[in-house]
Amino acid sequence: MASGILLLDKPRGLSSNAALQRVRALLGGEKAGHVGSLDPLATGMLPICLGEATKIAGDLLAGRKCYRFRAQLGALTATGDAEGAVTESAPVPSLERSQVESTLARFLGPSQQVPPMYSALKRDGQPLYRLARAGVTVERPPRLIEIFHLRLLALEPNALELEVLCSKGTYVRVLAEDIARALGTLGHVSLLRREYVEPFAGAAMHTLESLEKARASGEWPTLLPPDAPLGHLPAVHLEPEAAYRLRQGQAVAVAGAPGSSRVRLYDEERFFGIGESDVAGRVHPRRLLRLATDEP
Repeated sequence: MASGILLLDKPRGLSSNAALQRVRALLGGEKAGHVGSLDPLATGMLPICLGEATKIAGDLLAGRKCYRFRAQLGALTATGDAEGAVTESAPVPSLERSQVESTLARFLGPSQQVPPMYSALKRDGQPLYRLARAGVTVERPPRLIEIFHLRLLALEPNALELEVLCSKGTYVRVLAEDIARALGTLGHVSLLRREYVEPFAGAAMHTLESLEKARASGEWPTLLPPDAPLGHLPAVHLEPEAAYRLRQGQAVAVAGAPGSSRVRLYDEERFFGIGESDVAGRVHPRRLLRLATDEP
């Protein structure tokens, strides 16, 4: 199985894990993981790390995410989206575009957000959504998030269409509820699409249908290389002997290595992992990829 990153356009109605299992079955792989869960209601970019690329999933998870969503006004639901039962209703005031944009501006920047009960976060080993389905509500500590931009795309009498660029850990369902309350009503998400995960803005995505066709024709889908999301890290290129020693778990001195920084590691031919340089110019191995031509 090849190692790399596949950008899946997840369809509506599938959980992220179900989409991952479909991809694994189509590509015949054993080692794979998705980055950043999407609700079954949501569509859009779901990065899937295959093979040794799973070792850089943490760096990809930290990237900012862009969503387009529709906030339906006038009703609160149990799940925060259109799949939940309406739990409370409220009239929707007459809204002007300038008023809405002024309200949205108040959400920009860092803030604290309380995760919803219908989420995959765990309490004592149990996902919160299972507790919620059993009618149990537990206290959830707020988490620091950041909204980088929040743009009004369309204003309707009972709905807003919005685009948001946000930090990891942001729940758009909670954001939609908070926006609705700030406008003097209630709300929930009725449509949600993840446009991209940084640094993959504008990148082409595969669909499950396109993967099925590729498998039927015996073709392997185009994967992004494992180092594709690591451009923010300085690159360190190593001579063969130094690269070999790093693979054996040893630190090596590298002329010109940045001090106290995580780095991308390359031998003469390829990327082979993530290291960390110290103030003395030595590079230490931190997360190394096992590639096809490596010795067992």
